[in-house]
Amino acid sequence: MASLQTSSLVSRCSSSNRTINAAIHVRTLPRVRFADPKQTTKLVLEGLQLKEQVLKHENTDLYNNNHSAAAAAAPTASTTQLYALLEAVADRVEMHANIGEQRNNWNALLLSSINMITLSASLMAGVNAAAGTSVLALNISSAILFSAATGMLLIMNKIQPSQLAEEQRNATRLFRQLQSEIETVFALRDPTEKDVKETMEKVLALDKAYPLPLLGAMLEKFPKKIEPAVWWPRNVVQSQNPRKPKSQMGNNVNGWSEELESEMREIIQVVKNKDIEDYERLGSLALKTNKILAVSGPVLTAIAAVGSAFVGHGSATAAVAAVAAGSLASAVNAFQHGGQVGMVFEMYRNCAGFFNKLEDSIETALGEQDLEKRENGVVFEMKVAMQLGRSLEQLRELASKSALCRWNGEPIDEFGCKLF
Repeated sequence: MASLQTSSLVSRCSSSNRTINAAIHVRTLPRVRFADPKQTTKLVLEGLQLKEQVLKHENTDLYNNNHSAAAAAAPTASTTQLYALLEAVADRVEMHANIGEQRNNWNALLLSSINMITLSASLMAGVNAAAGTSVLALNISSAILFSAATGMLLIMNKIQPSQLAEEQRNATRLFRQLQSEIETVFALRDPTEKDVKETMEKVLALDKAYPLPLLGAMLEKFPKKIEPAVWWPRNVVQSQNPRKPKSQMGNNVNGWSEELESEMREIIQVVKNKDIEDYERLGSLALKTNKILAVSGPVLTAIAAVGSAFVGHGSATAAVAAVAAGSLASAVNAFQHGGQVGMVFEMYRNCAGFFNKLEDSIETALGEQDLEKRENGVVFEMKVAMQLGRSLEQLRELASKSALCRWNGEPIDEFGCKLF
């Protein structure tokens, strides 16, 4: 046992004394060659110069393209002028709408004020007559109130606020219509000098037909004869070009044919003989009624003012005249301005003008001999039908009925318009 331990100890000592030979292999690194600093700087500068030239060239091309696009998109003189007219038309729409509302308020406020003054003065005259003795304060007060009512009625009947308000309403509607026409031109095509000229003429015609100021430019409220309103330039210029032959008319040139021309002529006859004549008759009736009422109101208040001055002096006639005339004046004023008889007259005058404009537009279209220069016949027929409140079939039936009645020598019993 002891011999075994001795041998193991000897073996350990011998192994510890062994020499360990280890070899370390180091990898060879590649040689690094550094470039010449002067050469590197030169290459960098050349690259920067080349990049600068490329960017400059790209910027030049971009500027040229933008400049060309801007030049191509620049509006023409006609477009700029028509936009200016569009702004003016929009401004007129606002002005007429605001002034129309103001004048409508005039009518309501003056009507209520004058009626309150007249009824108060009538009450004072009645109380003074019932007292049996003359009360100077009541006499003076009633006379002053009746005189004030007379003066206010004279002014109100002169300017006719209800008629003024109707004029501004019509002007607002027509200016809005013109505004839509201008916007349609922009939507469909590029404006031309002709569009600018025609639009300016329409604006000036509307300004003349429906003036804004009262002094100097106000329309005559009691003309001797009713004249239809004219808010469009009535300068019909017929073409001097030779008329298309009938063979070409039958081929439906630009939507026009002999049948369509005959149809439009029959529509003109119906509008002239029925619609325009009827509205002129109604307008004349409204004008006569308004004249009678405009004179009756101030006369009655003047009689009441004179009668109220003698109330209480033993004269029953003066008291009856003051009270009765004052009450009648209130009734007349309420019927004239509350019923807006002036507005009714203006409405009939405007309706007659509408039919005159329709007649004028048809005659202008038929007066153009060159069919290619006319508005498309199909579109024109549709517009006429819509203005009269009819379908295309109803419009053609009306033209056929008119031709048949004229052939038989009988008046047609149907109006052209179904809108009003």
